[in-house]
Formats: sequence, C-alpha cells, structure tokens
Amino acid sequence: MSLTTKSTEAIKPMQGKSQKELTRRVIEHLGVIYPDGDNSSLARKLLTAMNIGRHTKHPISFYNNWNERQTILITYGNTVMQKGKLPLHSLHRFLNKHLQNSIETVHILPFFPFSSDDGFAIMDYLSVNPSLGDWEDIEAISKDYKLMADLVINHMSSRGLWFDNFKKQIDPGKDYFVEADPDQDLSAVVRPRNSPLLNEVNTVNGKKYIWCTFGEDQVDLNFKNPQVLIEFVSIIREYLNHGITLFRMDAVPFLWKEPGTDCIHLQQTHEIIKLLRTLIENHSPKAVVICENNVPNRENLTYFGNANEAHIIYNFSLPPLLVFTLLSGDCRHLKTWMMSMPPAQSGTTYLNFIASHDGIGLRPLDGLLSDTERNSLVQAAVDFGGRVTLRRAREGFDKPYELNIALFDMLKGTLEAGEDNFAFDRFICAHAIMLGIEGIPAFYIQSLLGSRNDYHRLEHTGRNRSINRHIWDTEELESALKDPDNPHGKVFAEMKRLIDIRRQQPAFHPNATQFTLHLGTKVFAFWRQSINRNQSIFCLSNVSRRKQTVKLSDINLITTDTWHDLIQGESYEDPRAKLLLRPYQTVWISNMSNTEHLGTHS
Repeated sequence: MSLTTKSTEAIKPMQGKSQKELTRRVIEHLGVIYPDGDNSSLARKLLTAMNIGRHTKHPISFYNNWNERQTILITYGNTVMQKGKLPLHSLHRFLNKHLQNSIETVHILPFFPFSSDDGFAIMDYLSVNPSLGDWEDIEAISKDYKLMADLVINHMSSRGLWFDNFKKQIDPGKDYFVEADPDQDLSAVVRPRNSPLLNEVNTVNGKKYIWCTFGEDQVDLNFKNPQVLIEFVSIIREYLNHGITLFRMDAVPFLWKEPGTDCIHLQQTHEIIKLLRTLIENHSPKAVVICENNVPNRENLTYFGNANEAHIIYNFSLPPLLVFTLLSGDCRHLKTWMMSMPPAQSGTTYLNFIASHDGIGLRPLDGLLSDTERNSLVQAAVDFGGRVTLRRAREGFDKPYELNIALFDMLKGTLEAGEDNFAFDRFICAHAIMLGIEGIPAFYIQSLLGSRNDYHRLEHTGRNRSINRHIWDTEELESALKDPDNPHGKVFAEMKRLIDIRRQQPAFHPNATQFTLHLGTKVFAFWRQSINRNQSIFCLSNVSRRKQTVKLSDINLITTDTWHDLIQGESYEDPRAKLLLRPYQTVWISNMSNTEHLGTHS
C-alpha cells in the first residue's frame, strides 16, 4: 500500500486558535486510548496523516447532513454484470438508467482486493479490485451519487502485505496484529462465529497465536499500536480524496481487545470512533460516520455517544422484529420497541433496513422476543427454504445467530398458515413501514429487485450468506424490469413508486417528530410531523392476513384540513368515516396531497 497526499479545497480556513482547539481535542481523545503515550506527538502525526492544517474546513455542530430525499442503495460492485464490461461500469449504467431520481447514496460493499468473505477480508485497502474496475470508476460514481464505502477496521486478510510482514517480523506490519497466549482464559470474549478465536501462525521468531474474531483468514488489527491508527487515518484521507463521504465502520464493537473482559464495546473502542469522527469532519464537514453494530438494541444505541460518535447507527433490531410482526400478524412487540427508541438528536439519525448482504441477525432481538417466538422465526426461515447460521453462546452451546434467506422468500407466508398468496403484499408492506419510520431508509439491491433464494450460488460457494447474493446478468435484468407482469419488474416498479412518494414529504425527514399510535395488534400505526410542522402524515399498516377496519376519529384527524392517502390517492373529507385496510395494505394519510407544493426541504 502506498499513500499520496492530495490537496483539499478550503471553504473556510481554520485560524490558529481553531487549529489549537482541534489539536487539544485530538490529544484528549488519545489520552483515553493511550493514557501513557506521547500524545502531543501522536496528535501531530494524525493531523498530518489527515492533511489537516490551517486551510481546513469547519464542521457545524448538530447539523443534519441529510433530509427526506436521502435514500441509500446497498450493492456489491459486481451484482449487475454485462459481458465484456467491467462490473463498476455496468453498475453505474444501471444506476443512471433506473435509479437516478430515486436513490441519493450508493453503498458499494468492499471493492478492494480480497481473499474471502465476499470482500470483507481485505488484502489492500488502497486499491480497487481490478476485476471490478479502478479508482476512476469509483470517482465517476461519486460524481453522480453520494458514495458510501466500508472501512473494514477490525481485521484484514491473512494474505495481505501487512500480515506477510508480520510473519517476517518486518515493518510495516511487524506489530500490527493482536497476539494472545492460548493458555489465557478467554472464555468471556463475545464471539459472532464458531471458529477458533486464536490461530497458530509460524513466523521467523517461532509460533505465535493471532486473534481472529471472524475467522482464520480475517486477522484482527492491534490498535494498541498507535501506528495502526495512523495507517487507518491515512486510508480514510485517501478515501475522501476519491469521493467517498460516508464511512461504514465495519464490526467496530470488537475493535479493542483486553483479555479478562468480554472484548466488546470497550471504552477505547468508543473513543477511537470519536477520534476518527473528529478528524473526518474537520477534513470534510459533510462526511458521515456510520457504525455497523450487529448487537442487542441497548448496546447499539451507545454508539451515538453524546452526538459526538457515530452520525448514524444501523437499526439492527428492525429487520427481525418487522419480519416477525408480518409473519405473526401481531404488532405488539414492534410497537413496544418503537416506543422505547429515543428520538435521535440533531446531527444523528438511524439507518433503517430490512435486508442486507448478510442475513437477518437475531442477536438484536435479545430482550425483545421470547425464546419461543425467536425459535418460531428460525423455523419459518427453514420452512421457506433458508439457512440458519449458528454461534457458540457463553452457555457453551450453539444458538441461532443469523437467518440466511432472500427477504421475499422470508415473507412468503405466516407462522400460522405457512406459504400463502400474500407474498408480494407482505413484502411491499414491510418496505412501506421502513420508509415511514424515523431515520434514513436503505435498500439492499436484491430486495429492490425482488430476488429469490439463490441455491446455485449457495451450492457453488458453500456459504450460507450466498443465498441472498445473486449476480444479475444485465440483459436478463433489463428484460425482467421491462415486463410489468414479471415478479421482479413488479416489485421494482412498486418499490420505486413508494420511494419517489416518500422523497417528496418533509414529514419523512429522518429527524422529523414521530409518535406511536395504538390501534390494536393488527394495525401498526405511527404519526410523523415535519420539522416546520406544516405537514403531518399518519402511517397505518395492516400487518395481518385479514381485512381491518379503523375509525378515522381514532387517529384524530384535524377537521379543518383535507386529508389524502399519498399511496393510493384517496381523499378523506369526513373524519368520522371508517377506513378499510386490505391485508398488508399501508396508507400514508397526509394533510398535503402529492400535487401540492410542499416548500423547501427541512
């Protein structure tokens, strides 16, 4: 890996006093991480690595770098393939042809040279995988869309240069990885995998045991060595130089290791995120830090800090909880969870998703569902053709950790009746709920296209997660999307329609007011109000297989306003009337219609 420094255009030069204040803040962060270090010297090195000097840009505290138009697409660089074309070219063409007016941000999953885990075992952080394209292709996409990329910061490939140097005991890399004594008691360490925590490695100095949280090919980096921190700050600066402005911090809860503890969510981990945010936003005020923490809800919320850590956190409890709601036909747990979620402070928000390149995580259900309910969800995934990934629990036995299944297949039936004819309606209902709730909606491309379980790819790789990582041929995909009767075309058209409606509503700003409504167990309902209070939207979803009736008086519509369903286009002039909801139907009842001028974005 080699690093080059590129100049940055200054919007507002940092004065000497501000520079001293920034240095002081960096030193304070470092004092928590390295209490016995030469932190003044280290702070200077970090500021130099980030290329922060007198001509740096000022961040604005509690500023929302997003509005109601913000939507995110999650995709691999090679999900859309065309014969004779580099995948990043094909992806860019697909985005511009079909999603230019619907998607604002594109999250391209790791596009670097890698050795395993579909990109998350990175060999070289500073190169684009040549089978996908090059940095010019990445920069081209960043000019048309905000670009989100993974900072795989906990571990790297065992086939990377740094680890090769570790085995040779030369720099850079000699002290870059976490070593441990196999005789130590490490039973308290929280693991997301069943693979051995320590792996034996032969080096020029004999055998060493290396910490591997996620597997033998993903060796954990040692942030107790400040040089590793400097390396990653330099990597971040390079990503910014290439047009990346959203940083998904992968697997950060496990970053700091301290034998004798559970090695998750340690204080040093949180402080490293705060430090990186300080450096990133002083380099590029509109850049955003996103934490990916597949952990129980209460633990996940801590990564907001005091609005000084992650700008955005993934709403990991939403996918399994929403799926359970639609499969059970009962929204009690979803309502309880929603009422417990604190409104995000200005400058922070949630990232809402239902499906991702990984499976549907089950740990975020801790404390939200009973074991019996969780097991029913696992059984449904198996019944609908999915797979289940296990992890070794502290109790010494394996527990379901993740459901591996295409979301459309996961929603093709219910716990009570099994597979039925409501798969499409249930699938669209799930996304309509996600689009309405507080936060930024993110769509995994396979869900946007209504992909089904890919058993061929599953068999080819032997990895459970491959079942929901289909690779589309461009001609096959274009043919499907042109046909309104094709299941994929039908899903894509309706998903785009809902996204486009949502993007026009100030009441769907990620930080707009939200209140949960109580309309029984079959209708999940909430109210959103725009920041300027001009628009209200009542979001009602029938989460059951049977028709439901709701009295409009129960949601307290103001009689002086005319109310419209933004999705179906119906108007409600009598606030005492009854609303009939079809199975899995969603309505967005607003005091402004789609044809009204809604003013400037909040």
